[in-house]
Amino acid sequence: MILVVGSTGSLGTAVAKGLIASHKKVEALVRDTSADRAKDLGSAGAVLVVGDLKSRTTLDAALKGIDTVVCTANSVTSRREGDSIETVDQMGVQNLIDAAEAAGTKHFIFVSISRNIRDDFPLAAAKLAAERRLESSTIDYTILLPSYFAETWFSPAVGFDAVSGKIRIYGDGKARVSYVTLGDVAKATIACVDNPKVSRKAIPIGGPKHISQLDAVALAEKATGRKMQVEFMTADQIDQARKGTTDALTGSFLGLFDSLAGGDEVTAGWAQLLGVKPRSLEDWFSKSPE
Repeated sequence: MILVVGSTGSLGTAVAKGLIASHKKVEALVRDTSADRAKDLGSAGAVLVVGDLKSRTTLDAALKGIDTVVCTANSVTSRREGDSIETVDQMGVQNLIDAAEAAGTKHFIFVSISRNIRDDFPLAAAKLAAERRLESSTIDYTILLPSYFAETWFSPAVGFDAVSGKIRIYGDGKARVSYVTLGDVAKATIACVDNPKVSRKAIPIGGPKHISQLDAVALAEKATGRKMQVEFMTADQIDQARKGTTDALTGSFLGLFDSLAGGDEVTAGWAQLLGVKPRSLEDWFSKSPE
């Protein structure tokens, strides 16, 4: 039995449904079985299990009979009271690893972030701490290290609004990044289940081509047929903003902006290892902007 943690998030949902489509037995850890996303997972064939990363007791109960844990959880988009990088990404994931080790879970698949991304901000530090805890555990683990997700980093949420024609660039926009689609990360995660080739490995995940932020602007212009209005947040502006905030979430986004400005090139060996053909950004952009 596989337990998907973070199952109601975009990546977790894709992973859970993909596993179900592959005829795997899936349990989905949810906090509210009446929520629309939870009901959707139930309709797809997942067994809903109530639990919360902030409650070790619920995790101990949820992990009974579980062979494999897939953790895609993060607090970045959560609006639920009590959720934060500290309570979820830091303490919560550590709770999950501790509970999995105590339960005798055989395999733990953890979706982290690229190690080319600096770890001097709260989210990255929390991810790295979870990686280190897994590496020191008795559990057979696989750590996936995806680069920047296309669905997030080419969206209005971070200032890349191709629909309105306004795009914010971090740094000078020239450093190359291995942007990867959420669907490809989901396929990579699914391919790690029951796969002895990924035992106790940390695997960088990126798209098939390294492109700069300015290259991405050109792809958006080609896909929409319109000229983009581009503004820049310079490296100095990012640095000053980081120094001026004490908020963990804001600081984490600024840290991600800083690392994006510096680039993140990931080798393509993962695709052959996991049998995944990564989607090109040309194809993604051609179907995404409206």
